[in-house]
Amino acid sequence: MATKPFNVGRDCRVVLIYNGSRIKLPTVTGFQAQQQTHRLTSSPLNDMPAFYDTPNGWSGTFNFQRDNSGADDLFAAIESGFWDAGTMILGSIYQYLDECDGTTTTYEFMGATIALNNAGNFQSENIVNQSVSFMARIRNKIS
Repeated sequence: MATKPFNVGRDCRVVLIYNGSRIKLPTVTGFQAQQQTHRLTSSPLNDMPAFYDTPNGWSGTFNFQRDNSGADDLFAAIESGFWDAGTMILGSIYQYLDECDGTTTTYEFMGATIALNNAGNFQSENIVNQSVSFMARIRNKIS
């Protein structure tokens, strides 16, 4: 099996599981995530300062082409659930990375809350793009 010298954007796939259902987002065009930390500092009188970053979840965004009503339907259901019954549900985001050595690594962003940042700009002769931001409790390595 041939190896690649580095990862490129095509090496990443994203799947959204929310309220137990897989949300169809066929054409994800971008994914970005970053770890959130809480910085602790210690300023001893008899030594140099010390700093510690404790894990405090993950945040990020992903972009996709509007190929179907999957995202719109999901956010309509989230809003209805909140206003009708006060429910607040969390989901999971799975990131699949094709590694340079030919293996695949899978990460799960658990306990994710999501927001539809951009529901799309509908214009003649243009692709409609949508954008979701998320906050997640933790990122676990699955494989």
